Amino acid sequence: MRLKIGTVELENNVMLGPMAGVTDLPFRVLCREQGAGLVCMEMVSAKAVLYGNRNTKELLAVSPLERPVSLQLFGSDPEILAEIAARLEDGPYDILDLNMGCPVPKVVKNGEGSALMKNPVLAERILSSMVKAVKKPVTVKIRKGFDDHSVNAVELAKIAEACGVAAVAVHGRTREQYYSGKADWEIIRQVKEAVSIPVIGNGDVHSPEAAKKLLEETRCDGVMVARGARGNPWIFRRIVSYLETGVVPPDPSKEEVKDMIFRHAAMMTEQKGELAAMREMRKHVAWYTAGYPHSAALRREINEVETLEGLKELVREKL
Repeated sequence: MRLKIGTVELENNVMLGPMAGVTDLPFRVLCREQGAGLVCMEMVSAKAVLYGNRNTKELLAVSPLERPVSLQLFGSDPEILAEIAARLEDGPYDILDLNMGCPVPKVVKNGEGSALMKNPVLAERILSSMVKAVKKPVTVKIRKGFDDHSVNAVELAKIAEACGVAAVAVHGRTREQYYSGKADWEIIRQVKEAVSIPVIGNGDVHSPEAAKKLLEETRCDGVMVARGARGNPWIFRRIVSYLETGVVPPDPSKEEVKDMIFRHAAMMTEQKGELAAMREMRKHVAWYTAGYPHSAALRREINEVETLEGLKELVREKL
């Protein structure tokens, strides 16, 4: 269950994956409290940090309550990525991660994110320069490949290991798949067999049973939960408990869900101000309440809510 990534020892091998617009500070704290062994931040542009973009300040904020935490950078310039990694190394980050998995067109168009899967030579230069620039562990998140004609996760994992990367996370989908279809866990198994650094499996982990199955089928060292954690921070506690005891814990009660929504909204308000927080909470409330009776009406009406009290009233009334 325990997992060591470079010099960083995690209390378990179940982690929150990075998601833009989702894994902000309040959500990471909640997932950490619920048992995530490591939480990953939203990806941050190395160039944006270099040029002092004011939006990056909020993205780079970390609470002592969430550590150990992984800071994920994206970019395509080896020198800039190395310089920013070195500049941020003294910050409250335990691990520095390179994003080679983001499928979003504007990121890929710049040759960043999953576009790096198409350029192993550049990927090698970036990883090598980042590892040399810092003493903290450097990790990388990759996909199966860019598309079905260029499945090269094994090749890239070997390159990463040779560069001194401390661990590799593999999402079992190609860039062309985005998040559709089924994740290919076989590629995770192949990567695990090809390298000796820790391999973290990612893709289609929406339950404790799926997490156990992924670990058993691929023999990977850890599980990364991303979309399966949206509206469901409890998934970490439930996976860890199932892996330790073999018993699947019950789903959270409706009261627990309400309490989590209120706490999440309060933390978000403290972090971002009430109006911005309520806008952000709309998608979270939709995820928290999916499948409940009246949840469709709640999702419609939440779009009108602009205050924390208004949100609480609506959730109490509809859930």
